[in-house]
Amino acid sequence: MSQSRPGTRLSLSGLGRSSLFGRFLKRKSGASAVEFALIVAPFLVLLIGLFEVAMIFIAMTTMEHGVAEAARRIRTGELQASGASAESFKDLVCDATFGILDCDERLMVDVRVFDDFGSAQGDNPLQDGEIDEDSLQFDAGQGSDIVLARVFYEWQIITPMIGGPMSNMTGDRRLLQASVAFRNEPFGDR
Repeated sequence: MSQSRPGTRLSLSGLGRSSLFGRFLKRKSGASAVEFALIVAPFLVLLIGLFEVAMIFIAMTTMEHGVAEAARRIRTGELQASGASAESFKDLVCDATFGILDCDERLMVDVRVFDDFGSAQGDNPLQDGEIDEDSLQFDAGQGSDIVLARVFYEWQIITPMIGGPMSNMTGDRRLLQASVAFRNEPFGDR
């Protein structure tokens, strides 16, 4: 039937029976099923949690890209010339995020002018686990002004058990933030 060399035994019919799944099906005591049930739940939570952390990373990366692209329009004076507003800046950010973010309700912007780069720091927009929308401003500035543009996004954490440690807002939400500080080009001095 099967050829074998001296000292070795090879049986093709025995390969399927010694597999992990085959041994699992043969067990009659139920210990394997209990062990599997104990392991699968934490494994799935970790797997889904890993997927969610990766999604947060992707959202942060696209937000950083979006704020950098939209800030370029402020830096060159293009946005100011076309009637700058918080909504128009938000639209520019959303256009550069490839549709990954829900820009309608969860995305907020804060753009401010500062005297020097050392003071270009924004306040924490969170108060009592919610965003204080009254503290958000929009001032794109004039030529040669120093501007800090920040974008905030409320990420809803869906993975059980990691919502508490990862959230910094009420309701298992995390505030994601991307910002860029720059000096406007001297577009008003022409």
